[in-house]
Amino acid sequence: MGNQNRRDFIIKSALGGLGLASASSMGMSAQSYNNIIGSNDRLHVAIAGLGRRLGAYFSPIADKKSNVKLRYLCDAKQSQMSRAAERFKKHIDYNPQLEQDIFKVLDDDKVDVLINAMPDHWHTPGAIMAMKSGKHVYVEKPSSCSMEENELLVEATKKFGKIVQMGNQQRSSVHTQEIINKIHEGAIGHAYKAIAFYSNGRGEVPVQKKAAVPEGLNWNLWQGPAVHREYTSETWDYNWHWYGWNYGTAEMGNNATHELDIARWALNVNLPQMVEVESDKRHFLDDGWEMYDTMKARFTFEDNKQIEWDGKSRNAYNTYGGGRGVVIYGTEGSVFVNRDYYKLFDRAGQLIAEVKSGGKEGGVALGGGGDMSTLHVMNFFDTIRGKTAANAPIADANISMAMVHYANVSSRIKQSFEVDHNKGTMFNRDAMELWAKPYEESWKSKFLNL
Repeated sequence: MGNQNRRDFIIKSALGGLGLASASSMGMSAQSYNNIIGSNDRLHVAIAGLGRRLGAYFSPIADKKSNVKLRYLCDAKQSQMSRAAERFKKHIDYNPQLEQDIFKVLDDDKVDVLINAMPDHWHTPGAIMAMKSGKHVYVEKPSSCSMEENELLVEATKKFGKIVQMGNQQRSSVHTQEIINKIHEGAIGHAYKAIAFYSNGRGEVPVQKKAAVPEGLNWNLWQGPAVHREYTSETWDYNWHWYGWNYGTAEMGNNATHELDIARWALNVNLPQMVEVESDKRHFLDDGWEMYDTMKARFTFEDNKQIEWDGKSRNAYNTYGGGRGVVIYGTEGSVFVNRDYYKLFDRAGQLIAEVKSGGKEGGVALGGGGDMSTLHVMNFFDTIRGKTAANAPIADANISMAMVHYANVSSRIKQSFEVDHNKGTMFNRDAMELWAKPYEESWKSKFLNL
């Protein structure tokens, strides 16, 4: 299938086949339906990538209602595996196998599910390789690093008939589902605009220097599909997020993914028609941070609906009264929603209703785990068994991911551009040069050839 035809196919499939939060398992392809595991069958799970999101998987794996067994803990760094095993001992009464080589995990036919929590550059390639090996995939955000990966991941789910859910866990938040339904029912009239925001006080980042590979780290495996280079200090743990585009997706992929997804869900929109971005590095100008740390973005959709992004990675001033969240404006009122609560206001600005989640997953602190993550992973397990529909099916989640990629592309070329909102392509030659990302040549055949 040619690139243009494939783009048309993927976008049309995403827009038409899996709608906003209302996808039904009855809408699955015959191949997908035939791949559903029996409702009483135990799922064997492997987790690859044992960093900060690890805590998100304790409860859903330990819960007997999930009926799963953790078969593998996998990471490119030895100490991450032993640390994860010790932490899991508090939640399960058996010992999963520790395996550094992801390919040995994928080759095990007894594994039904891969939880892909590896660094960003592994998300789409790892998910595709897992599907080729017969696994369903829970992939942490961002599910892709480019528009090409967006389409490849959706295409792979159709070819291999597997369930893939992205870790945009607020889709499984009960209070968020409630207020989104109210918005769609007209609680604030015609919803026409949303402002998604994130404010954090990230500090100075070390300047990279060539260094010895940390003990126990398989650096070549950690880099995987990314273009390989010599190791530099401070890279492997978290700062890879800010050290260029080879591994990371900047703050748009790191955090805006979540809030933009809620904004798009609330406005009931798909791909934008126009993208405008102002961004720059504003803090610690001589440190090792290589991307923007401050961004204002505007996405314009059909019916002149708009989503704005206000991202401040290293200035924690709470412009909107919280570290992260979404404000939705309608003709008859407004809504503030974040991971902790929502507030519904009338057009005069009077508070009509406030509902708190009672959960423990709000704020901007690093780390994984909480009520929403538990619900989201369990929803994924139930979807595999055919008991329910996925709250974040990848064909829909990757429409939100497109906003991330458009903003990053606009920031990199320092140009606004229009988008073909039916096909997803950008009406800008410089932008289209960034449709795909480069890979290590020897890895391409592992996931690019579907």
